[in-house]
Amino acid sequence: MTGIVRAQVAHTPRNPFVHEPALEAFEDGAVAFSDGRIVACGSYADVRARCRDAEVIEARDAVLLPGFVDCHVHYPQIGVIGAMGLELLDWLRLRALPEEALLADSDYADSCAVRFVRGLAAAGTTTALVFGSHFPDAQDALFSAAFETGLRVASGLVVSDRGLLPELHVSPETALALSRELIGRWHGRGLLRYAISPRFAVSCSDELLAVCGSLGREFEGLLFTTHLNETRGEIGLVSSLFPWARDYLETYERFGLVDHRSVVAHDVHVSDDELRRLAAAGATVCHCPTSNAFLGSGLFPLSRHLDAGVRVALGTDVGAGTGLSMLKEGLMAYQVQMLSGSDGVPLRPAHLLWLATAAGALALGLANEVGDLGVGKSADFVLVRPPEGSTLAAVLERSESVEEKLGALFTLAREESITEVRVAGRVV
Repeated sequence: MTGIVRAQVAHTPRNPFVHEPALEAFEDGAVAFSDGRIVACGSYADVRARCRDAEVIEARDAVLLPGFVDCHVHYPQIGVIGAMGLELLDWLRLRALPEEALLADSDYADSCAVRFVRGLAAAGTTTALVFGSHFPDAQDALFSAAFETGLRVASGLVVSDRGLLPELHVSPETALALSRELIGRWHGRGLLRYAISPRFAVSCSDELLAVCGSLGREFEGLLFTTHLNETRGEIGLVSSLFPWARDYLETYERFGLVDHRSVVAHDVHVSDDELRRLAAAGATVCHCPTSNAFLGSGLFPLSRHLDAGVRVALGTDVGAGTGLSMLKEGLMAYQVQMLSGSDGVPLRPAHLLWLATAAGALALGLANEVGDLGVGKSADFVLVRPPEGSTLAAVLERSESVEEKLGALFTLAREESITEVRVAGRVV
């Protein structure tokens, strides 16, 4: 059976950093879907004319957007959101890593996984590249919770063999065996995929990074994700640990880990040569503005990335990030770029929507499946509705276009405004 959701509709089927106009918006719009796929999107009159026998779901007081795509978020770190006053390496040592060690307890890991996946759905995130756990049972818990909920999740066992808490270390041989087992159980099951996930070069030996590279060659369709150039202190540490590397990026390149399947988080302090090589490889940089601000890591040079031809997406980076809302992350991206001078790019609502949806789909190799409301794509979308009597409701009443409303949503809407979330047409 075909269903039609009648609402105010907005999506970005074109890249607004390249094409103008890129935003498609309909004040009285609709999306029709059947068997989990979008069959029509446009004005309500046009969609209704094409799908005359469809059931209509009235949501004219809501804005319908594509499901959000979070390209960098740590599932074990929900419990340390808001740990203030620390920069990256101290924050990891004192707050994040001790919390992650607790996931050795399978019962605790199960509860964290369920809470995390429900939090993603409540925030309107339908697709996520999730930095997982160092423990295989905890990683199973995440995949299981995502499978049961119906979200699109890519994740993998986080591997390190030095520089962290000893209980978070694993030998290269064990990392290979455990990763193969997890890939066999979960990669390609339902909407799940596996992502090779060395924590960062600081915590990985050459031998462990070589194992990560071998997994990418052994199995089809795996993603690769890690951290890159987040802080100057981290970069200095990488230089001392890898004297053979000309820069941070080469610690991954040498082992065949940088290509079109790669999503690296942060890249705040990046050289021009690294940008050139990232672009040539087709890799994506995930901008995490709230985390960069919270830890004082720096201002992301978006204009340098775009000028170099590097693909950029958006991630919440919980728990240094301050919550799972991609709307909040879009607002912080806007604010960071306003402060970034010549390295900044003034962002409009269409840019923010692109970064929070279609850019992430492109990064994860899902551009033909999700990210906008194009015909034939999966019916992954969210309804955003202002709470009665809220400031958001007052602003939306005065907004004269869907684009203006979109700007208000990024500024004011959070989880309490996400009233329905669908993946492949099914409410999650």
